[in-house]
Amino acid sequence: MAYFAFLPSPEPTYAKIYDGEWLDDTRPYHVIHRIASFPETHGIFQDIMMFCFARECNIRIDTHRDNRIMQHNILKHGFTYCGIIHLANGDERLAYQKINYI
Repeated sequence: MAYFAFLPSPEPTYAKIYDGEWLDDTRPYHVIHRIASFPETHGIFQDIMMFCFARECNIRIDTHRDNRIMQHNILKHGFTYCGIIHLANGDERLAYQKINYI
């Protein structure tokens, strides 16, 4: 029904951020990549966030500039836009971070 990757830092493509900065660039973090689900499923993003934040308080995520649905979900769940990162092939992505302080 859904798929995602939840990977520990460091994420090489997050080493350099443009037109902004990370909320915290000193502590370890996890990255969420490749979220996908069947179109008819609902609430998957919320379930993924609950799973990930139960395991890590400092999370980064990125998405394509044209992926308005993902941008909406990311912001709806409290992430802060931090700037632009570039993938290994040079493609740009909008980068976000959320830290749930304990």
